[in-house]
Amino acid sequence: MKKIPKIACATAFISVAAALSGLNAWADDSTAMTTNSTSVSSTSSSAGKLGLGLIVGEPTGLSAKYWLNDTLALDGAVGWSTKDHTDLYLHSDVLWHNFNLIPVPRGSLPVYFGVGGLVRFRDDNRDNDVGIRAPVGVSYMFDNAPVDVFAEIAPAIDVAPSVRGEITGGVGIRYDVDRDHAVRG
Repeated sequence: MKKIPKIACATAFISVAAALSGLNAWADDSTAMTTNSTSVSSTSSSAGKLGLGLIVGEPTGLSAKYWLNDTLALDGAVGWSTKDHTDLYLHSDVLWHNFNLIPVPRGSLPVYFGVGGLVRFRDDNRDNDVGIRAPVGVSYMFDNAPVDVFAEIAPAIDVAPSVRGEITGGVGIRYDVDRDHAVRG
């Protein structure tokens, strides 16, 4: 495998860290408003909940989501990619959720957006890719089942070994591994 230049990794890390810092501050400011709304019960907290499941698209593989609070979560995926003979694809994002944009009679349908990074590993003497992605999606969360289904699109910019744009995304399902699932209403 060819190594990714240190300057490209440092640039990607600094860009993602700066974006995550701003997103985290914005989510902290809005948590009180969202938690007091009718879309998220103030007695049900998503903080500390872990969801595990599958994603199909770019990539296809395993998906995970960990809630930091009622509106902010970390997600990630590991799997296979159809892009340029990729052997292993990894991404991780920080996501902010708005539960008020799309009202539904049962469950909840938050719209989410965020920022994160991606890496594609290859073993065919081609350079590995490092990039930044900005996912936007929706996730349906059932009232009476610890399951959510999601769909997202994620424009991305590969920053190493060369700069180029692309679109990633997929659809998936995750199971809340916390058996004491908080009911959303």
